[in-house]
Amino acid sequence: AMDKLISKKIFLKHKIKTPKYFSIDRNYKISSVDKMLKLKKIYYPVIVKPVNEGSSLGVELCKNKRTLIKSIKKLVNKYDRAMIEQYISGQEIQVAIINGRPLGAIELIPKREFYDYKAKYTKSAKTKHIMPARLPKLKYLEVLKIAKKTHDAFKCRGVTRADFKFFKGSFYLLEINTQPGMTSLSLVPEIANYIGINFEQLVEKILLDASINK
Repeated sequence: AMDKLISKKIFLKHKIKTPKYFSIDRNYKISSVDKMLKLKKIYYPVIVKPVNEGSSLGVELCKNKRTLIKSIKKLVNKYDRAMIEQYISGQEIQVAIINGRPLGAIELIPKREFYDYKAKYTKSAKTKHIMPARLPKLKYLEVLKIAKKTHDAFKCRGVTRADFKFFKGSFYLLEINTQPGMTSLSLVPEIANYIGINFEQLVEKILLDASINK
């Protein structure tokens, strides 16, 4: 799940909707990037992100070719590979799964341009958390179902968090986190607490579902 390209392939294999994308490496050419954008029908703004990284580190929103090329150069120099993905606007929705059971879906409203590292981990960013997410009942149940399907597709144990964008009636899965944050600003503990599972109980549930048997 830490490899975003492998994750994308698993999403598509299981018919889970996800933003259009392609990857590049150090040997990229500007002309080939332009060609892939046209071929994949990916339009600005786009997201550029490392293939193997967490906490939105290195993720950049690019609104035009100039900023895209600048971001690509920076990321491939640092990470060797990068992924270019269609930016999806709409609601930020994240779902926690524990021991194979959906706990709930939370909505995030960042004051920053998008839900980046600072929006996730700094109180000064003032990202608004809404629990439960503001979705019609059937759509709320739908996103829980998709998150559970993803959890199972990756054969996960313990706790995962699936990150979605909800746009024009559809959920787009961005990624599944197999090591979600457990800080005071983290979402899994907040979702669990909402349904009556405190932090200590949450940790215990994670430990009880842990196993070295693979």
